[in-house]
Amino acid sequence: MILLKSKVLFTDNSSAKRGECIKVLGGSKKVAKIGDTVVVSLQSVATKIRTKTRSSKDLPKGSVQKAILLRTRKEMRRRDGTRIRFGQNGFTLLKKDGQPISTRIFGPLVEELRLVKEMRLLSLGSSIL
Repeated sequence: MILLKSKVLFTDNSSAKRGECIKVLGGSKKVAKIGDTVVVSLQSVATKIRTKTRSSKDLPKGSVQKAILLRTRKEMRRRDGTRIRFGQNGFTLLKKDGQPISTRIFGPLVEELRLVKEMRLLSLGSSIL
């Protein structure tokens, strides 16, 4: 469960490392679950990252970005009755068009992301649970 003012960790290869949740998007929702989009403020950004498409200057500390929730510590119940949870919360940053900024996502992803039509994220992940 991600609430307002929750600290978040990014599990992708964008230069963002840590942030803070500002708003949970989607009507009057107060809690974000897997697949939900949130607005975050970047608190910690890695330096000296340069690729062909971006540098660490593209994501300055304190900037406001949209992110999608990939994993939660709060256990989630699946339709078949099993429960799944992770050791930490995981996010990835999104561009304005809804596509991920990163080119890799570290760690496993959940199959429920297919329900929110995030097939691009599933292709970037290393494994699917």
